[in-house]
Amino acid sequence: MPITIIPKMIVFLLVFLFHSTIHLPSPVSASDPDPLQDYCLPSPPPHTHLPCKNSSSLTVDDFVFSGIKHPGKFTNKFSGVPVSSTVFPALNTLGMSLVRADFEVGGINVPHYHPRATEVAYVIEGKVYSGFVDTGNKVFAKVIEKGEVMVFPRGVLHFQMNVGKSPATVIGSFDSQNPGSIKLPAALFGSDIDTGLLEKAFGLKRKDLGKLKKRFGVPKEE
Repeated sequence: MPITIIPKMIVFLLVFLFHSTIHLPSPVSASDPDPLQDYCLPSPPPHTHLPCKNSSSLTVDDFVFSGIKHPGKFTNKFSGVPVSSTVFPALNTLGMSLVRADFEVGGINVPHYHPRATEVAYVIEGKVYSGFVDTGNKVFAKVIEKGEVMVFPRGVLHFQMNVGKSPATVIGSFDSQNPGSIKLPAALFGSDIDTGLLEKAFGLKRKDLGKLKKRFGVPKEE
């Protein structure tokens, strides 16, 4: 009878859609896992066999971080202070982290990307030329000012430069407690990539390539 067949068909369709949906690839599946508790501040030694501190030992100060009140150490007119679960344990398992970026006049945050996170950049002070390049090599860039926000999708190359006449400050928020950061100049010229390959890839002479390697290479310990 139609009255009994229709409900069975609907139930079958719902079950089919449910199973199809949960087995479809999802961008969310690549992000940090959902927490299993309200918070989980890692236990210090010698109690590392316990994943989280006992909540009875925590205070409000465990959930407050003051390390980005001021800029960090500047290098080439730029300073970046990351706020991850390493320095702020309360972020552990919460799937987020921060960075404070400060720019002197003309300072830049070199082209880089975060393999595990989307970034939302909020300008606290100044005028910052900000942008990213998508996988089709299309550039999305403009000057953003105090109070404005720009998003850099996960894994795309992005950059920032202070184009104002005064220092600039940006707060970046990530949807991962460990976003990772790969800066192109250091990754290309500060690593052990074969010199011959780089010469061919960029059309550089060995002398010029040597200068780049000297500039971006990581100093070796004596």
